[in-house]
Amino acid sequence: MGRNLLKKLEETRQLMIESGMENGLQNPKTIRLSKKLDRLMNQIDDEPTLLENEQHHKYIQ
Repeated sequence: MGRNLLKKLEETRQLMIESGMENGLQNPKTIRLSKKLDRLMNQIDDEPTLLENEQHHKYIQ
């Protein structure tokens, strides 16, 4: 679940940046993506070992 969550976070972050650049920061699509990104970040905060495990995995590869 952790890797999938991090992948969703990165994809949503990129979509939000693109939307902000194309549509503006106050655009409903940009705001919706920002809120989705907030929810994903809160999920990661709820799993304290998620980022530690991801960093550890990067060093092993």
